[in-house]
Amino acid sequence: MLKARQKLDKYRIERKLAQGGFATVYRAFDTIEGIRVAVKVPDPHVMDKATLNDFRHEVRLAAKLDHANILPLKTAGYVDGQFVMVMALGDRTLEDRLRRRLSVPAALGLFEQMLGAVAYAHEQRIIHCDLKPDNFILFGDDKVRLSDFGIAKVALRTLRASGSGTLHYMAPEQALGKPSFRSDVFSLGLVFYRMLAGVLPEWPFDWPPPGFTRLRDRVHPDLIEMIRRAMEVDAKKRYRDAVQMYAVFSRVKARALRFAKNETPTAKVKGKTTRRDWRTIRRREFQRRFGKLLETKHECGHCQGPVSEAMRACPWCGKLRKKHRGDTSFPAQCVRCHRGMKLDWRYCPWCYGPGFEPHSDRAYPDKRYEGRCENPQCDRKVLMPFMRYCPWCRRKVKKKWPVAECKDRCPSCRWGVVAEFWSFCPWCEKSLESRR
Repeated sequence: MLKARQKLDKYRIERKLAQGGFATVYRAFDTIEGIRVAVKVPDPHVMDKATLNDFRHEVRLAAKLDHANILPLKTAGYVDGQFVMVMALGDRTLEDRLRRRLSVPAALGLFEQMLGAVAYAHEQRIIHCDLKPDNFILFGDDKVRLSDFGIAKVALRTLRASGSGTLHYMAPEQALGKPSFRSDVFSLGLVFYRMLAGVLPEWPFDWPPPGFTRLRDRVHPDLIEMIRRAMEVDAKKRYRDAVQMYAVFSRVKARALRFAKNETPTAKVKGKTTRRDWRTIRRREFQRRFGKLLETKHECGHCQGPVSEAMRACPWCGKLRKKHRGDTSFPAQCVRCHRGMKLDWRYCPWCYGPGFEPHSDRAYPDKRYEGRCENPQCDRKVLMPFMRYCPWCRRKVKKKWPVAECKDRCPSCRWGVVAEFWSFCPWCEKSLESRR
């Protein structure tokens, strides 16, 4: 692990940007050219001959690709005995951008660039094998560049790999070690679906997936059909490659833009607002008053109502949320419930998950720590609102968490609720209708 202000030849490390299974990416300052760059350094504990060959393979692939939407490689080689790759520094990743609402025209503009980059790679007979929001880097003026060809494979007549890739965006046949151009098409379909619907579908990828209602209301049917075909579980039913998918996208893009432009936020039937419009207005008002306080920046996969990462159930429809779907503001995720974890926690405070090996012995401060663990033997004793278990000693939290600025309590669990808006308690799943 490199430290801030540490120097690698002419590069002065400033901070860590991201960490994957094999390498860490840092922001660094080029003291000669006077610019900031991204420096990718393989982790020492995985640097065997095979891994080094993989990074050399990535360098050679990146060097031969010349496209406006593919991240260029500035240089690669050994610096102070370490193999490093130096690339242009972007503003953020698509994963970071998806933490905020994305309009349909903006999503179409970004996806056109993403699809163009993958189509170009396919024309060069290269399969990326790891298409996900983290690997699309955003630069100024909403320019997108595809990065990380670390596990990409050159397409041969018969291609077999090890099943490498990111599980959430991986095609079924790629998980079995048989990737193809159609595998990249599948991953692009999942990414685009999440960009427009705000929800990432999960296996078994039944159609329609969670969030389809929102997708149908925002997107032209022809574009939905393009996404559906890209997400086919049967690889033979998908587009043969990103080149064919790009051609279809080019034909439907204009229709999709007109549809988005003519979409009205409310609809009326005989002069009266429909039930759906009333529901939208109600949720919008809730977000205005409580959204920031409760961090309800995610959507229920069943009813698309705003939910927070800590909620066990949707407060709008009562749907149980055993697993969190969406991004997290924490640096890691629980393997059981997919909710956020800090690097120094030993247990998941949301689902009573099994023990974790802390990534660091350092005690990370956080302004979200507001409560105290009642266990006198607990070595940290600090808790965040709506934790169910202490992440340090695993003791069940007895505190009845309130909702700030609201005095309502669930009649069953006594935790704080917003009875004015919610139909169900998000902490114990019980109905709140009897309170009204």
